[in-house]
Amino acid sequence: MTDSETSVSALLDSTHGKPKLLVVDDQPINVQVMYQAFAGDYQVFMATSGEQALAICESNPPDLVLLDVVMPGMDGFAVCEKLKSTDATRHIPVIFVTAHNDPAQETHGLSLGAVDFIAKPVNPAVVRARVKTHLTLKFQSDLLRRLVFLDGLTGVFNRRYFDQQFPIEWARSMRNGSPLSLLLVDVDFFKRYNDRYGHQAGDDALRLVGATLKSGLRRPADMVARYGGEEFACILPDTAFEDALLIAQDLEHQVRQKKIPHDQSSVGPVMTISLGLATRIADAPGDGPALIGLADALLYRAKNTGRGRAVGAVLGSPDAQLAS
Repeated sequence: MTDSETSVSALLDSTHGKPKLLVVDDQPINVQVMYQAFAGDYQVFMATSGEQALAICESNPPDLVLLDVVMPGMDGFAVCEKLKSTDATRHIPVIFVTAHNDPAQETHGLSLGAVDFIAKPVNPAVVRARVKTHLTLKFQSDLLRRLVFLDGLTGVFNRRYFDQQFPIEWARSMRNGSPLSLLLVDVDFFKRYNDRYGHQAGDDALRLVGATLKSGLRRPADMVARYGGEEFACILPDTAFEDALLIAQDLEHQVRQKKIPHDQSSVGPVMTISLGLATRIADAPGDGPALIGLADALLYRAKNTGRGRAVGAVLGSPDAQLAS
């Protein structure tokens, strides 16, 4: 296996399951043919209209879309154009599947961002081969983008990725009326740690803390980024306040259980973290920066009330809950 294939396989493994295909066609028989061709190796989702396809791509983005051109209402070209205009979906490969053999249509589809055209009636072996090729290219591209957004020291996402992803998750939360929780995390007395144990030991400790936070998140949509210095940020989409507070407590406990010696800490003999949790609920006032500002203020409160704990609140609520 080549290095490229190994990297793609690793990325596939990181998605926690089979690649996801979305088949979009207004004719049920065509959808059934595609389902039979791919159900063994892929998660196959189905849509019978352009509007339904866009809703699925927004709520549960697939790895590739097989898209009929001619549909009532919103046709395939309009769907493709919409997908390519949105940051959250522009990287999803689109393969048009059409009964028409018109070079002008094919040129138009490719100009909109489609990666391929397949003629109906489809040959299952050919369509499987083309899908596999485009998925491989897609996962290689994903891997390269991820490398650009990884922090070189800790291996978690970097601040640049956080700054890109947070507005996307905020917009999704607003659109779907779903909760969004944000954790800001600070390693307690980290300057003292560096002064006592040296910067190399400090780097090792940050790597371990980053890995612990990453492994402690429970769903593929959750993400952790190095926010700056000894600070980390965790975005928890679709996570209510009570659930996020439990996650924050668990992360604090997991870092403490690593038993990283820190005899200069005022909290205890091992390294600890403080966490500020802010949650947006449906119809909450404020915007994305307000949620970040609230999490930052709550982190400051956690540090000023003893450290080694989490303080959380719902955006717009006057009360904060303390969890130690």
